[in-house]
Amino acid sequence: MKKIEAYIRPEKLNDLIDILESLGLKELSLSEIKNYNFKQIDPRTDYFDIDKLKRKIKVELIINYNEVDKFVDAIKKAANTGNFGDGKIFVYDIENAVRIRTGEEGVKAL
Repeated sequence: MKKIEAYIRPEKLNDLIDILESLGLKELSLSEIKNYNFKQIDPRTDYFDIDKLKRKIKVELIINYNEVDKFVDAIKKAANTGNFGDGKIFVYDIENAVRIRTGEEGVKAL
């Protein structure tokens, strides 16, 4: 199993949900976060300013290992504007998953 974690622009969320649902994804987790990019400031003249935090949506999904390319491509397609700040995608290995209610494990728990 794999975990895909993506950070995207909030205005791209509906497009992303539509495409993930069309690919058969049954569940995902969403979090609203704030991002601060140190590359956008000159440390000699600027300082940390909470008003410079950028709103992002963190999207997390757990999928079968053989579906990674399909879902990463879908996220890239849905979230891309071609502008700085479109976000990032990370892929992690998942050792196991357990559905608490039934005790099912592995892919069956998804």
